Amino acid sequence: MIAADQPVDGVPPSLSARVIGSFAFLTVKDRLPTILTKVIDTIHRNKNKFLEEYGENGIDAEKQTISLLSKMRNELQTDKPILLLTDNLQDTESWNEYMRRQQRLLGDQESVSWFKCPWLYVECYMYRRIQEALILNPPISSFDVFKEVKTQSFFDSQKAAMTLCTYLADIYKNMEKLSKDQLGEYFNKLLQVSLWGNKCDLSISAGQENSQKTSPIDSLNSLQAFVLVDDSNRVWSALSSPQRQAGSVKPAGARVDIVLDNAGFELVTDLILADFLVSSGLARQVHLHGKCFPWFVSDVTANDFQWTIRQAMAANHRWMSKSGAQWQKYVKEGVWCYHDHPFWTQPHEFCDMAADAPDLYAALQEADLVLFKGDLNYRKLTGDRDWDHTVDFSTALRGFEPAPLCSLRTLKADVQVGLQPGQGQKLATQDPNWMTSGKHAVIQFHSPKAE
Repeated sequence: MIAADQPVDGVPPSLSARVIGSFAFLTVKDRLPTILTKVIDTIHRNKNKFLEEYGENGIDAEKQTISLLSKMRNELQTDKPILLLTDNLQDTESWNEYMRRQQRLLGDQESVSWFKCPWLYVECYMYRRIQEALILNPPISSFDVFKEVKTQSFFDSQKAAMTLCTYLADIYKNMEKLSKDQLGEYFNKLLQVSLWGNKCDLSISAGQENSQKTSPIDSLNSLQAFVLVDDSNRVWSALSSPQRQAGSVKPAGARVDIVLDNAGFELVTDLILADFLVSSGLARQVHLHGKCFPWFVSDVTANDFQWTIRQAMAANHRWMSKSGAQWQKYVKEGVWCYHDHPFWTQPHEFCDMAADAPDLYAALQEADLVLFKGDLNYRKLTGDRDWDHTVDFSTALRGFEPAPLCSLRTLKADVQVGLQPGQGQKLATQDPNWMTSGKHAVIQFHSPKAE
């Protein structure tokens, strides 16, 4: 039996909290218990709300949920075995089968536990167990334990969001006159804005305030030096390659899928990009993929998506409210389509998608371009493994190529591929935390077609 942390067929081992002092170890040891403590505190602070809405049943549910979460926190901190889920949701059996798969990899010598198996798995498992604790305790099952911090993050970044909406309105004024090169320049700028929006991640800050204060457009030039891999020109080529009508600067519209990451300011940057893609004629349709339930503190759910559009519409700002109204129109007319799928809230590497979620893989195959936002998606794209930094992005994908795809990610986990020889060593000399600080970023592209 091969141990779970041993390389197989040239594929490196999964990152794991087994390695004392690693970012995975520090996350499981410190950051995850901190997040759990804040979740418990949030549920307790809403005790009166539950009493008002549900009476004594609400109070009983609050106590039972906190009891389950406190028990899990203790299991985590003392490296107890991972337990099977018991809530009978749509994805429960898939989760339990994944745990059995991990046990088969470990063999009979040791249990699947918090510090001994892949970091990606146990971190996802913690958020799924939070959901289980709520599901097992109606009537508070639908309570979003992260809603407060997501809402605060949105309002803290509202000035920057208004700046972006104004910038988009300025582009609109000259849209008909733009040459292909000018269109490409605006696309690259908004792609970078969406990239750097990923810095506003509340799971990495364990729920601490982490909002966008400055103008995102004004910051781009100074941030360019921190983009370690920049395939934006290849992304533009993939997007602008459909057959054009004679004499037209606008391509026939593509279908673009965006696999979302964080709510708050990052979601606004994604919606601004999606708006530009449609209004410029670059895309005929944008499919946005979010999570089925609250996940990794700040990830987008359907409620977050709808709430953000409503907040934009209601903003006391001409261009933000106009943007919100346009976004609502896109949704109503089916130009924008929001989807969630259980696979996004499971621990699988994306190379497993074709086998474990063939319907989702087939849906992504319909896209002309898929943008994967953020760190967790990058970890799943690359399997969250101990790759050498110089390994090609395409190699780390291990056959996952439903369509031309691009990862937009600020680095907040110790996995990074596709760098030049010596680039990683030089960065480590300059900043030992370069892979986890969020200061550096990548725009990495891969197409299944020969280029």
